[in-house]
Amino acid sequence: MIKTWISAFRLRTLFLSLACIMMGNFLASANGYKSISIFSFCMLTALFLQILSNLANDYGDSIHGADHDGRKGPKRAVQSGKITKDQMKKAIGILVALSLISGISLLYFSYDVIGIYGILALFAIGIAAILAAITYTNGKKPYGYVGLGDISVFIFFGLVAVFGTYYLQAGLLALDVILPSLACGLFSVAVLNLNNMRDIDSDLAAGKKSIPARIGFRNAKIYHLIIILGAFICLFSYSYMHEAEISNYVYAITAVPFALSLVMIFKTDDKQSLDPLLKVTSLSTFVLVILFGLFL
Repeated sequence: MIKTWISAFRLRTLFLSLACIMMGNFLASANGYKSISIFSFCMLTALFLQILSNLANDYGDSIHGADHDGRKGPKRAVQSGKITKDQMKKAIGILVALSLISGISLLYFSYDVIGIYGILALFAIGIAAILAAITYTNGKKPYGYVGLGDISVFIFFGLVAVFGTYYLQAGLLALDVILPSLACGLFSVAVLNLNNMRDIDSDLAAGKKSIPARIGFRNAKIYHLIIILGAFICLFSYSYMHEAEISNYVYAITAVPFALSLVMIFKTDDKQSLDPLLKVTSLSTFVLVILFGLFL
């Protein structure tokens, strides 16, 4: 049972959420703002929210029929019957509670930095993040089923994660955080797009109109290329604007796994073969952010 729950947590996606938080912390640290307690609770809250999103997605897709025997990806916990719907609902409730506890603790440690108004604003954003995680595939009209998942991921993994983390550390919003936050948002959308490309047939059968389901498999490949190029352009632009030295561009070596993934994407029509690329993209983003931050 423990292995089943760990599988339901989808560990390969956790690197992505952590990478976005780390980006905000790296940028803040480079400008002299550094708090270990804030960093720790940012990471913990991000983990809880990502796991909450994964469990809610597992439950929601099983309810709405996107998870069925014809689906290309790994069998989900509720779909396979290894975890019952009631068990999953209880787990979702627990993760909501853990996210709130961790988030409130984060705000407590950030009080001296952002003040009461900042706390109220970020508390509201935190509630919105929890609701977004749950309603992606749940409810009468889940927004993931009308193709709005990409926008949500871009906002919460990019703008909210990076800007929010920087603000919690520094107590201010810096305009030069925009480009790295856009890059993180785009890399996160790339992971979701791969997931939706893999599941395009089962999504269409279930009436789930993701972006690939709307524009078709071939156009989704082009969309993916644009996303990856856009992310690197944002990062290169940031480095150039900050008069970076050659060593500051060391993160560019991660363009290799991204490029190889793109070659595989454009060469294949086998949607199942896209599944391993989710892990590659998530881990490559994680490594990229570490290299970007270490050589700022």
